[in-house]
Amino acid sequence: MMRDVTEPPDESRPLSLDPEAETTDPTLPAFLARPEGAPAYYGFPVIGGVEVDGFRIGAITDFPSEPSNDGDAFVVAPDGTRAGLVWEANCPYYFEQVLPPDNSRWGVWAVGVPLPLGTVEHVAPYLTAILSDLRRRWEDWQ
Repeated sequence: MMRDVTEPPDESRPLSLDPEAETTDPTLPAFLARPEGAPAYYGFPVIGGVEVDGFRIGAITDFPSEPSNDGDAFVVAPDGTRAGLVWEANCPYYFEQVLPPDNSRWGVWAVGVPLPLGTVEHVAPYLTAILSDLRRRWEDWQ
């Protein structure tokens, strides 16, 4: 069952910030002060060393450091374009639209998979489980 993404999470979770991302305002993190032309979700890191058929996952909530059964992430397609993920783990499979595609991203998708996503080692199997739905949405957007 899809979690209600319109409700705030029960507790605050730490953000995963990209220490290499440049900010246009030194008083703000890069995701709030993105350089002109920066892609969606700039300022959050792409998980290194994990790629499935050219797709990669980036962390918004810091699930690799603080495991959880849900959180926020993004996916990077083979062409570098991005989409948001409101993810849930250890639940029945679902894949639902939260926000439609626009000029900056190919949508935001609520996804649930009966697999964990609490460590970097879990990323590839989780991404593999949602890949056919991701690829279809990305191809439709192109």
